[in-house]
Amino acid sequence: MPSPLDMAINAVQTRLMADNGPLSLSYVEKHGVQLPMITQAPATLADFYTYFCTVHAPKPFIVDGDIRLTFGEVYAAARALAGGLVAGYGVQKGDRVGIAARNSANWMIANMAIILAGGVATLLNGWWQGGELADGIKMVGCRYVLADDQRAARIEGHDIGGCEVILFQHDCPPMQGLSTIMAKGGDGETPMPTIGPLDNATILYTSGSTGQSKGAYSDHRAVVQGTMNYVAQSMVFFELLSASGAELPAQSSALVNVPLFHVTASVPLVLQSYAIGRKLVLMPKWDAEEAMRLIEKEKISYFVGVPLMSFEIAAHPNKHKYDLTSCTAFAAGGAPRPVEHVKKIRKEMDHAFPLLGYGLTETNAVGCGNFTENYLAKPDSTGPASRPLVELEMLDDDGNILPQGSRGEVCIRSVANFNGYWNNPEATEAAFAKGGWFRTGDIGYLDEDGYLYIVDRKKDIIIRGGENISCPEVEAAAYEHEDIAELSVFGIADERYGEVPGIVYHMKDGKSLAPGDLKAFLLTRLAPFKVPVHYWPVAEELPRLGTQKIDRVTLRRDYNNMAANSA
Repeated sequence: MPSPLDMAINAVQTRLMADNGPLSLSYVEKHGVQLPMITQAPATLADFYTYFCTVHAPKPFIVDGDIRLTFGEVYAAARALAGGLVAGYGVQKGDRVGIAARNSANWMIANMAIILAGGVATLLNGWWQGGELADGIKMVGCRYVLADDQRAARIEGHDIGGCEVILFQHDCPPMQGLSTIMAKGGDGETPMPTIGPLDNATILYTSGSTGQSKGAYSDHRAVVQGTMNYVAQSMVFFELLSASGAELPAQSSALVNVPLFHVTASVPLVLQSYAIGRKLVLMPKWDAEEAMRLIEKEKISYFVGVPLMSFEIAAHPNKHKYDLTSCTAFAAGGAPRPVEHVKKIRKEMDHAFPLLGYGLTETNAVGCGNFTENYLAKPDSTGPASRPLVELEMLDDDGNILPQGSRGEVCIRSVANFNGYWNNPEATEAAFAKGGWFRTGDIGYLDEDGYLYIVDRKKDIIIRGGENISCPEVEAAAYEHEDIAELSVFGIADERYGEVPGIVYHMKDGKSLAPGDLKAFLLTRLAPFKVPVHYWPVAEELPRLGTQKIDRVTLRRDYNNMAANSA
């Protein structure tokens, strides 16, 4: 049965979607089917930037250390730099222009300038090493790469297919840090190319959690519509909070502690902030106590990161030293959140609610959302499909829609879905089922209220002698041990059973846990066949992908080799 919050959300959404309302819909054809789109959304990202930076021009927008810029200042800088790219470097519509750098205000402005110039903003993973960067550049045929000194040094000596590297600097005003882009001419008056909604806009790289990264490309319409679907959710909650009499901040603000090259930052965090006039405060690197200091100083109202980040704040011994009451939402994405974490966050910060989003690079981050009371009621669900654009179904291997409640592959359809993997038609074809459904690779089911429950990755199920074991289920049980900081469960080859579970785990500072004790702990929570056979306590943090997800692929490979060598 729908919760009171669900019914209130649906009522507001329905009103906003009525004729000529801000969320009114029209329909376009994609993949041979008619898909809804928000009619009043800007047609392209260039229009999107221009409109919202004009609307919010005097408001503070980016805080990056000592650098503080308004929406108007950010747009003026990006427009001048776009002139430099067009007039000085000859960038033409459709040219892939990469960014390889750490997070900064100048990263954000460079990204915006590429779009205004008609280029395809190619967001290279700033944590890649030289060979990986070179592969990403060549994969999509970048004409230019805007790089900071550190990434440029990594690229040096590698074959990047004739791509030219343009250096830029951080921690200084944009026209100083990005001056090399202006060195050959062009300015804010340089004419810009005409861009259409179906022109390519962005290339984001998949995380590589199932193998080599791929360049997922999207057109302007998909990115804008994906962003506006998030804006639709924010509009609904602003209305509900206002109607409840809650005091809203004069300007919402968010902490940026996730990499800008990742879709979580790109769409729901950064692009949405243009539309709702939200201030963004950048962190150079993740540190829970620094995050708390900035929440207090900048009156941060919204926090998003991988699940471990908000949990670190909730469990931090110095939490009481900081006023965190301005931050009423602690969102997570990129990985499931253990149920115990949901409860801990609410208990330790009762002024705030935990939130969860589910989306992928290929869906431009749209998918599902689980909010406030609904999340507390169903903490192991990612929530229902996000209105008004997202359709969600479970499909079988042949692309047939399964009955409600049946487990199948989670598939998402919306106008915000990407168009394909660059120069990889085989992977593109495999990514879609008939009717334009994107295959996420996750296994899940929908409950009677339309809430999605993800039970595993399609390729991460451990099959032990014919019995299926869900890695997230085992991980969730192990996370209930309060002394474990992080862990990962994966399959280890076994001559008898084919595969058995293995677990690698890292303890909190000053804590220890013998494998036998962890096994005994898990035997009280799981069926014996699900309990890991192999245990590896490690002193160092677990390896991560560019998205900050734990790199299960590498762990599975390394520990399978270790197990084989010790047999």
